[in-house]
Amino acid sequence: MLSRSTPSPNRDLPLHEGINPSTRAEGTTPGSFALAPDIGGPRTFSSPDTPGMPPPSDKTAWDFNPDPRPAPHAVTQLEKARLGLVTPEMRRVAERESHLRPEQVRDEVASGRMIIPANRIHLSYALDPMCIGRASRTKVNANMGASPVSSGTSEELEKLRWAERWGADTVMDLSTGGDLDACREAIVQNSTVPIGTVPIYSMILGRKLEDLNEELVLKTLEHQAQQGVDYFTIHAGVRRAHLKYVKDRLIGIVSRGGSILAKWMLEHGRENLMYELWDDICDIMRDYDVSFSIGDGLRPGGLADATDEAQLAELETIGELTERAWARGVQVMVEGPGHVPFDQIEYNMKAERTLCHGAPFYVLGPLVTDVFPGYDHITSCIGATAAAYHGASMLCYVTPKEHLGLPKKEDVKQGCIAYKIAAHSADVALGIPGTRDWDDELTKARAALHWQKHFDLAFDSDTARAYHDEDLDVDTDFCAMCGHDWCSVRISKEIQEFASGKDGAYAWDEAKVTAALTSEQQEILQKRGVLSPEEIHRLGDKTEKAVGAGPGHKASCHSDYVDDEEAQQIQSESVGG
Repeated sequence: MLSRSTPSPNRDLPLHEGINPSTRAEGTTPGSFALAPDIGGPRTFSSPDTPGMPPPSDKTAWDFNPDPRPAPHAVTQLEKARLGLVTPEMRRVAERESHLRPEQVRDEVASGRMIIPANRIHLSYALDPMCIGRASRTKVNANMGASPVSSGTSEELEKLRWAERWGADTVMDLSTGGDLDACREAIVQNSTVPIGTVPIYSMILGRKLEDLNEELVLKTLEHQAQQGVDYFTIHAGVRRAHLKYVKDRLIGIVSRGGSILAKWMLEHGRENLMYELWDDICDIMRDYDVSFSIGDGLRPGGLADATDEAQLAELETIGELTERAWARGVQVMVEGPGHVPFDQIEYNMKAERTLCHGAPFYVLGPLVTDVFPGYDHITSCIGATAAAYHGASMLCYVTPKEHLGLPKKEDVKQGCIAYKIAAHSADVALGIPGTRDWDDELTKARAALHWQKHFDLAFDSDTARAYHDEDLDVDTDFCAMCGHDWCSVRISKEIQEFASGKDGAYAWDEAKVTAALTSEQQEILQKRGVLSPEEIHRLGDKTEKAVGAGPGHKASCHSDYVDDEEAQQIQSESVGG
């Protein structure tokens, strides 16, 4: 119980033996409130269960291994892991996930709780193997692709490079227009990250929906596997019997693949042919070690349809398909919602953990409100943080263009950054070892008012520097937010009894005039729509005279160099305050 009495160092806190995400346990925080890690068990890095949550499944991929003595001809990472082999890809994953040993990676893959999406064809190009699973850091996927009305191969390659620059761990090519085949091949051959597709888009391009048949499905999958695609989204969980649950939804079926297959089933009066072909699909994917991303064709498209009977019925079928894929040696992750009220996110994550036996969960958002089009990278980033904390392994980004149009280059950047924020925040909360070290280093730079190190450590250094220099183009011991007199960080640093700001690695002794803004930094400020072209030009061509400093001359706005009265005057002149 929290008490209003005199604070005590022995106050009870909701600690569950989660690991401190700081390697050196710096600072004064008690650390993670998550559960103790259980690598090798169903709760690898896990949030405490709210009462009423479904418990973890007591089964793993081992329970669906058809032969307790697997044949020595192992093709996929899953089959090799079952043989006890540590592959070069598993070793590379362990290098990238410094808290995991190669043997732990192997065991997580063998259990089905982790996948390494690495088509053997893509491995012959530039693919750098990575993993998706709750024992590892949370991953981010960026969607891209040409549409019938926008973009093409060259623009998509530019977006691929841009997505990789801004931290996308995987990329999905969702092209529905242009030369899909050439675009896909170019993306795979130039990508260092795994590439996913939704093959049904290619199956129906230029054809009537009714013409979709078994031969076309298998031929398309074989072709894309040969091109090197690392994971396929297959909407096999949408069953004919589920469609009756959709009729009263406010927005029906919002998944493109789900809606296509629903219409096909109604037109033909048949079961979903992806469901019927599942074993044949598995065999093609096994040959190239293509991973499943079992699609959520009945995911909710609005809060009013979340966690409904259609969604949960499909998830039960996806659990069955997961078992069947594991039995044929194929790696599996599961796709999830969508639009979900914040209070329902934990249940959604933990229902998948139960029904799909801990297979990695890959979620779109979820968006926690529907009324902010143009800002859905923010509404969904909120849900994505909660989803990752409660069990999702990969987050599919949402850009500001979601629901409105095809993302452009800047939208890709905004989506990636929003989701890197969500993924990193969840990893720190879960107590994944070392994940807070980066935050701690930036905190020490901020406490020391060492601006350059502050910006060097920032995820987007250019934007941080541009925003700072918009108001004050000298690095000194205050910023334009509070100014000299009101700077609490400066005051804390000056209190001798405090450790704040006194880390020797971040010490500095004089203010520094900042260089002219780069063209990229100027563009960042122009896009804000705040500064006039004249102001941008001034910031881009700063001179020594403008700040009263030069080589060997300490800037006069440095408050250790002048008295308080002069500092206030300079602050008023330089900051306008």
